[in-house]
Amino acid sequence: MKNNPVVPYILILAFGIGLIFFMSLTGADNKKEIAAEKEGGGEKTEATDDGSALVQSCIACHAADLTGSVGPNLHGLDEARIVDVLTNGIEGTPMQPGMKTEAEAKEIAKYISTLK
Repeated sequence: MKNNPVVPYILILAFGIGLIFFMSLTGADNKKEIAAEKEGGGEKTEATDDGSALVQSCIACHAADLTGSVGPNLHGLDEARIVDVLTNGIEGTPMQPGMKTEAEAKEIAKYISTLK
């Protein structure tokens, strides 16, 4: 009697399906944590006295000195405009509504208005 050449492939397939099943169970356990991270819950920013720590999220688009890169230069902008953009966003840009709370937006606006 000869060995069937299909048996190893069936065993590998069964092992792969079992592995995928058990890995999905682990993912289901972490579902709430993953959802919180996607909603921004994973990144906590503490408010500071001068808003400089809150500006760290702006650096990616506006450069380290906030003089502009992908996004425009922020120096010289009106505080009210900065608060409006951070809370309401700008349609068609990465600036989405609700990026910062109003308190955070006011701190950031104060800090940016001091830059020259």
